[in-house]
Amino acid sequence: MAIIKLIVSFLLSISQVLTPITAYVSNFGEKSFFTEWSASDEFTADYCAEIEKDPNEDFVVLNLADVQLEDHNLYADTGVNSSKIIDNLVAQLNPDLITLSGDNAWGTMAYIELIKQIDAYGIPWAPVMGNHDGQNCVSEFWAAYLLSQAENCLFEFGPEDMGYGNYIINITENGKIIHTLFMLDTHNNSTFTLEDGSIVSGYDHLWDNQIEWYKWAVNGISAIEGKTVESTVIMHIPVYEYRYAWAEAYGSDEWGTLDSSLSPDAIGVNGEGIFSSPVNNGFFGVCKELGSTKNMIVGHDHANNFQIVYEGIRLSYALKTGYGCYFTEGLIGGTTLTIGSDGSAYAEHVYMTENA
Repeated sequence: MAIIKLIVSFLLSISQVLTPITAYVSNFGEKSFFTEWSASDEFTADYCAEIEKDPNEDFVVLNLADVQLEDHNLYADTGVNSSKIIDNLVAQLNPDLITLSGDNAWGTMAYIELIKQIDAYGIPWAPVMGNHDGQNCVSEFWAAYLLSQAENCLFEFGPEDMGYGNYIINITENGKIIHTLFMLDTHNNSTFTLEDGSIVSGYDHLWDNQIEWYKWAVNGISAIEGKTVESTVIMHIPVYEYRYAWAEAYGSDEWGTLDSSLSPDAIGVNGEGIFSSPVNNGFFGVCKELGSTKNMIVGHDHANNFQIVYEGIRLSYALKTGYGCYFTEGLIGGTTLTIGSDGSAYAEHVYMTENA
């Protein structure tokens, strides 16, 4: 029955499958979908998407991490129960914004159906790309194009030569920017040359031009508001400092569960290790220096959910959403980022089962 549903859905979605390909061909490639950017450009507030916060209520962001359904299990229990979890999270939390921290889907029909589901809530939503987005489907451009065309999705291709989907969302109250969300693409895999000349392979992370773009935007927003505006970075692959933060809080780099009574600013589980890039690209240091980003939220490592305040920045693993790919029982759900009128934000996990 699941296979029949998949075939029928594919036939009914042929136009959606082909539209990004047609757009690619008619625009002579993908370059025209990106924006040009230079560090000498003047920053203006209209460069960013904007959502106005109700002054009488906290602004709630619901993050979904590593949904990562595949076509073959889309209409089986794995897909059906994962969709139920997302439905239940949205119904329970009534978020003002939904974000996805990468590895959103892992197949052509899975991508189309996930976009349909999230867009149907009528809530603004904003995904970033993970290292698996674009695999087992037409291409990463194809997935990015569909995201950019969804009615309620804020996804933008962003500046050229930075990957897919680097964009900024400002949360405003009474017309003032109180919090900024940086949505960043940490890419896929790469090779790195170490100081001793040796070459290693591993997960990629932000490129130098992305870091310069982030600095440009932070400084631009600060200039507009006359102060440093607090921000959150949402991306897929963790920065190298997640390793340092865990070792410092846990007392070693082994896997385990943090004792919050010993370290109240550090909670949660490291259930598989920390799969950052093998080299440190310096992004955390830039964030620390500029003083804007107080939260980083990542996915990627499905069996981790720890949150640790490290050198003034809370490093959080978002809770794995649903049953796509591998998962750990009891570590399923979503993660909220709650933003107050003063612009401060804190992250919490919301644990779910398919029936909760």
